[in-house]
Amino acid sequence: EEEQLRPVLWRHWMKIPGRGLIGIFDRSWYYPTIAGRIEEKWNDRIWNTRKEEIKQFERQLVDDGVILVKFWLHITKKEQKKRFRRMEKSSYEGWRITKEDWKRHRKFEKYLAATDEILVETDTPYAPWTISSSADRRYRRIHILRTIVETLSRAEEEGAHPVTPVSAVPTSFEIRHPSAATILDRVDLSKSLTRDEYREQLDAYQTRLRQLEFACYTRRTPVIITYEGWDAAGKGGNIKRVTQKLDPRGYSVIPIAAPKGDAAVRHYLWRFWKYIPKAGHFAIYDRTWYGRVLVERVEGFCKEADWKRAYYEINEFERHLADFGTIIVKFWLHLSKEEQLNRFNERKENPHKQYKLTDEDWRNREKWDLYKTAVCEMIERTNTSYAPWTIIEGDCKLWARVKALKTIVNAIEDQLPSKRKYRYAGKVSMNT
Repeated sequence: EEEQLRPVLWRHWMKIPGRGLIGIFDRSWYYPTIAGRIEEKWNDRIWNTRKEEIKQFERQLVDDGVILVKFWLHITKKEQKKRFRRMEKSSYEGWRITKEDWKRHRKFEKYLAATDEILVETDTPYAPWTISSSADRRYRRIHILRTIVETLSRAEEEGAHPVTPVSAVPTSFEIRHPSAATILDRVDLSKSLTRDEYREQLDAYQTRLRQLEFACYTRRTPVIITYEGWDAAGKGGNIKRVTQKLDPRGYSVIPIAAPKGDAAVRHYLWRFWKYIPKAGHFAIYDRTWYGRVLVERVEGFCKEADWKRAYYEINEFERHLADFGTIIVKFWLHLSKEEQLNRFNERKENPHKQYKLTDEDWRNREKWDLYKTAVCEMIERTNTSYAPWTIIEGDCKLWARVKALKTIVNAIEDQLPSKRKYRYAGKVSMNT
């Protein structure tokens, strides 16, 4: 049930092994896709979407250095029936054969057709299939072991990072003249609210958001809200006002720092998949997967090819979430360089805020222009119809807080399904 409350690939991402480890999947991301086509009678749109998600998932893993070996063990319908009968008679294996197994056996031809289609379309240069006849167990064992050994040996001998598929290489980005106006230069930072206007609108939007939180829960619609922005742009205060009237059982705030432990030895998206909200819940990310194309890019924490590849990987990631029904709201909190300096100095003088100001903040400020270039490219390359960016004018904190609340409310009202849609089995209380 926990897995059914999240996108289909979530449970597979959670089991991906770290670098240097081996993971063996007894059935994989293919089985629920094939079964969905036959048992749930998915239409062509859903079926094609699932196949495309699988290809993207595998390409992302291989691009990150994973060696992926895929086996399909094949038997005929006649052989399957024979094995079912033999197992049923066994006092040791009889429990393994269920009514569902016989039900699927009667649809063998349909499963075979769906399997044949998905094997052909997902047999890629970076994640090829090995089809093995399973009629003879001795042959099967030797064939599989030989394939694994040869694949690992070849990778060890070559010692090279898997090559990114040519079709997935991003096109070059337009280089602007240094004096050309950017998307951030056109932001009007003079926008503000009076204290009375702020209080009135804050209360109205917070109350409405609380109502929408319950509506999202009843319709099983997950919501993801992401915050990126300049240091001292007010992300913490903004998040505080968003959550102030929400039911604490229905949301979580995920602060993101440098990857450590398990996150440091896995694909950079792994730790974000880990905290994907359950259907009907909110997740608020205080900094996000966009660190790949911001701080990791500017500070040189990853290779140029890695952060360039991240643009389409992020778009694919967000597309998967949107296809599941997730409402995605993305914020860039923008402020002027002068206002940032004022807030830094205020933190420096205020004993209660000094902990917020670090040497890293000052170093980042010195690289303002580099970060600005990275931010503009990030917004332009990842601003999609299913996960659009909202730039928030942040010189006035009051304005910024209200605009964030208003944007979230409008996004949910526009995208919330009018009818209750269940994507899970059974009912779940707010306490789960």
